[in-house]
Amino acid sequence: MSRIVKSASKFLAYTSVAGAVGFGSFLFFTRKSRFVPFTFTNDAIFTSSHFKKFNPNGNAPVLHDLCVRKVPLSQIKPELLENGKLTEVFCAGVWGGIGYEIQRRYLERKYRGQATVNQLWDTRELAESTYPVGTQITDHFEVFEHTPTSISVRCGDSPLKSGVRASDGVFEMSAVVKEDEGVAEFGLKSVFFKGEGKSDGVMPAHIQYAHRLYTKLLMESAVQKVLK
Repeated sequence: MSRIVKSASKFLAYTSVAGAVGFGSFLFFTRKSRFVPFTFTNDAIFTSSHFKKFNPNGNAPVLHDLCVRKVPLSQIKPELLENGKLTEVFCAGVWGGIGYEIQRRYLERKYRGQATVNQLWDTRELAESTYPVGTQITDHFEVFEHTPTSISVRCGDSPLKSGVRASDGVFEMSAVVKEDEGVAEFGLKSVFFKGEGKSDGVMPAHIQYAHRLYTKLLMESAVQKVLK
């Protein structure tokens, strides 16, 4: 199972025992983030060379979801609304924000060492990076595409494993300015799939639910970095 999904599962267990008041506060904090459907036939990830290369058996995803959050342009730092800066700062907010901190510490304890010395580990460098292609994050993510409106990372296992993997995935962070609506739309898109062998179904419902809670936490944590 993907490390990020394991973390999501632990997050679900934590929230289950945290009490109704704490969980209610979390739901209120993340209420503006919502999940929208996307299918295999209308999304570029599934037709990309990356997906085909690392999914040689054409397995359907075991989990895929898309979380979006709209923010009025009047609430965003004006210097970010040009030259792709909004996407980079949003991405940095995902990895350098409070939402990722628990998983960052977990991965650091297990995988930080001489073999991963050139990867991003510290909160400060995660918050300040512009995430060019090739950037490796906490021995679990590697940037393979960077455009003015989106940054995509490979996930599911260590970047040190460059071939086809048992567990693989794509995590896309996007920021699109919609002048006609007067908003910036932020997106967190996840696609997890089995690279080796044949897929044996989808992840259990409670794991998918945990992942969505974790995604909403990452979204809200990242959005805070672009606000005035």
